[in-house]
Amino acid sequence: MEIRLDGKTAIVTGGSRGIGKAIATAFSNAGANVMITSRKAEQLEEAAGEIGGACVWMPGNVGEPESAEAVVASTVEQFGGVDILVNNAATNPYVGPMIEADLGRWNKTIQVNLTAPVLWAQAAWNASMKENGGAILNVASVGGLGTSAELAVYNMTKSALIHTTKQLAAELAPRVRVNAVAPGLIKTDFARLLWEGERGEQAAKAYPLKRLGEVEDISNAAMYLCSEASGWVTGQTIVLDGGATSNYMSG
Repeated sequence: MEIRLDGKTAIVTGGSRGIGKAIATAFSNAGANVMITSRKAEQLEEAAGEIGGACVWMPGNVGEPESAEAVVASTVEQFGGVDILVNNAATNPYVGPMIEADLGRWNKTIQVNLTAPVLWAQAAWNASMKENGGAILNVASVGGLGTSAELAVYNMTKSALIHTTKQLAAELAPRVRVNAVAPGLIKTDFARLLWEGERGEQAAKAYPLKRLGEVEDISNAAMYLCSEASGWVTGQTIVLDGGATSNYMSG
């Protein structure tokens, strides 16, 4: 089944690279107008040129309410509304156990990974979705389903984002559907330290599908969850991890 998004308008945060860029590209190829945003204008301009179609860009700090309001307002001005919001932008400034996390990096992680998706959902809801409906997709992580010695704070925010997805789905129905994806290890620059070299080879062997994830694995799921093909799906988190969390041999 071919999924089309003709006439739809989407905002993708963190849309200049990695998973966000892949999602924006898939949406654009399916006929959607796309607004991508992140902090660096140069990267956004380059990405928009590569994505093509009706893709525009606007820089902003995803964790600041002013940026959310400005990007949403610009999108409505240019395209008449917002039908799809993808909360993809994330940060991971701290690696280590939660008990040793410093307050500065703790607050930054929560601001970008958890508070920001709510701020952007509020902005899109108030500017367009409350009247016209739509779909919101949160990019969580399989890490939000368990614990980690290295990614403790990051995973905590992703676990909370999964619950936030359920809460917003309950609140915004029936006008807006809210779902999430929880990727496993995806080959992006953001996760390079986890998959490059021998470490990545060993990780791939532990996956039942015997490979790490590609950004297209996530963008394909995003297309489904943000289109009418999933019209009776809301409040759900789809785990995209090559079967790792269901592998009885993983221990």
